[in-house]
Order: sequence, then C-alpha cells, then structure tokens
Amino acid sequence: MVPTVEWKDGAVRLLDQSRLPEKVEFLDCRDYQTVARAIRELRVRGAPAIGVTAAMGVALGAQSLTATSYDEFARGVTAICEHLAATRPTAVNLFWAIERMKRTLAGLRAQPVVEIKRRLLDESQRILDEDIAMNRALGRHGAALVRDGQTILTHCNAGALATAGYGTALGVVRAAWEQGKRIRVLADETRPVLQGARLTVWELMQDQIPVTLITDSMAGALMKSGLIHLCLVGADRIAANGDVANKIGTYSVAVLAKAHGLPFYVAAPHSTIDLATASGNQIPIEQRKPQEVTSLCGGPPIAPLGADVLNPAFDVTPAEFVTAIITERGVFKPHEIADQFGS
Repeated sequence: MVPTVEWKDGAVRLLDQSRLPEKVEFLDCRDYQTVARAIRELRVRGAPAIGVTAAMGVALGAQSLTATSYDEFARGVTAICEHLAATRPTAVNLFWAIERMKRTLAGLRAQPVVEIKRRLLDESQRILDEDIAMNRALGRHGAALVRDGQTILTHCNAGALATAGYGTALGVVRAAWEQGKRIRVLADETRPVLQGARLTVWELMQDQIPVTLITDSMAGALMKSGLIHLCLVGADRIAANGDVANKIGTYSVAVLAKAHGLPFYVAAPHSTIDLATASGNQIPIEQRKPQEVTSLCGGPPIAPLGADVLNPAFDVTPAEFVTAIITERGVFKPHEIADQFGS
C-alpha cells in the first residue's frame, strides 16, 4: 500500500483520500493550517490516521516557530495543538496524539529549542511506527476469530487508509488472508461519503483479496440468507464501558448481527480507547454539512433544493451488541476493556 501519511522533504505528505478511487494523488502540507484543513475536509480520515497526522502537524508547526525561549516556544506549540484539536470532535486518537506531543514538549524544558523541534518530529514518527506495529499485532489476534471459507461484512473503511498502515478491521482481514484462509469481504457502501465503496473496495482490490460491494440496505437480507458469517468494524472512540463510536450506520449493522446470531467484532488499538469517557452517552458526535447527503461525492443534487437534512457522521453501538473488541494486546469482552487498559 502507498503510505497514508508520512514526513517527506520537510512536509507532511498525505494520500488524498478525497480523490480515490479515481486518482492516486498526494497532498504536501507545508504548514499546520493545511494539515488541519486536510483533517477537516476528509482528505485524511480514519481515527488512527487522524491521530498520526495531527502529531505530525504539531511537529510541522513547531519547526516554523521562531521563539528561542522555552516558554515562548511552548505557547506557540500549545496554540498549534489547539488549532488541530478543533478539527474533528469524535475520533479520540486525535486528542490522544496531541496530548502525547504535549507531554513530550513538557519533558524537554531543559533542552534548547532546536533540539526540542527535532525531538517533537522524532516523537511523531514514533507514533506512526507504533500504529503500524499495533495494527499488525491486533490483526494476528483477530485472525484467530476468522475461519477458512467465511464471508466478512465490513462497514466504512478501517484499513491501511484509515491508519498509518495495515489497518484495524482490514488488518484482521489481511492477517487471515496471509495465513492462507479463503475468505471474502462484503463491503457496504457506507453512505453518505461512500468510504466502503470508494476506499475499502479499492484497498482490498489492490491486495487481490476477494471483495464484493453491497448497498447499506442489503445487510439484513444477506444475513438472513446465510451469506454473512461475521461482522468486523473499526472504531473512532471506545468508552470505558465498552460502548463504541464508529461511522454512522455501524449501530444498525450491530443490531442486525445480534438479530441473526452473528458475531460483531470491533478492531481498534489502545489509542482509540477513552477511559475518561464513562459511556457512549458522553461521546460527542460530529455533525457534518448537508451537501454530503444531498449529493454523491460533490456531484449533482439527488434531493430537492432546500431539503432539511440530518448528517451525524458517527453513531454509538452499545456494548451489549459487541461480541468482542480486538486490540494489540488481545481479544476482550467490552466489559473487560477498562481493566485491561486502565493505568
């Protein structure tokens, strides 16, 4: 896979996911404001990828600061962090990565500013490298849940494109495929932005993993007919009680899976787990612009002019509908998450 995000020639280089699958193009962000716009405009998306991008955005912004004293430099970095944190409210990886960069900064008070700039860049690269390693680990754990010959339903995109590489839900798929299991993925389109159709299908086709595109409304009928064996999704935030925030429509898939007796698995690294949020009721849900619903990917209108629109980007699946959560440390029941990942 081409890199989703990387540091390249003094810039944060992003694979522009708003252009896929028609074009593979890259966006070179040379200031943190451009990084923030890229996050807000879904040029980069997926909770882990957003976190890595934000960390690199902090490091990029820090390079341009002219302050020579620690206190003045720290104020500048804090402002950069606040700007990036204001881009999207639901994916907790964004805030996790920014807080990690802040902690790194706080631990370097005795260092000269030029050294702090270097160390912030190093830390952002560590966050990227660790994300890939975590995804590979959770992929290995999750592959044990997939049997030869099974068909997996996915929702949205939780693959290499949504992370620094390899993927969470699709990391499990990749690991199972690499083990020689003959599996197939049913990717639902994931309205309104079509991340399943545009991104998941494209990504799996690149790896020659069998994938079939379906509409969102087909899931229940296909479960009833026995064509789906398990459901596998990523997450943007997991609360302490095991409730899961993910792309809008995830809750519907989970309810259908429970009604048909199918396992519903969530794959996510520890950076997606938010123990400070007690339950899904406290997770902020991003509301996006109506045009994403009234047209398809910026094309001609598919609804009457002036139609009233609701467009929440995420929903919350209660823990009772989640069979297990797959992490880099192993597979756990939702109620076990707080104990496993508590400090």
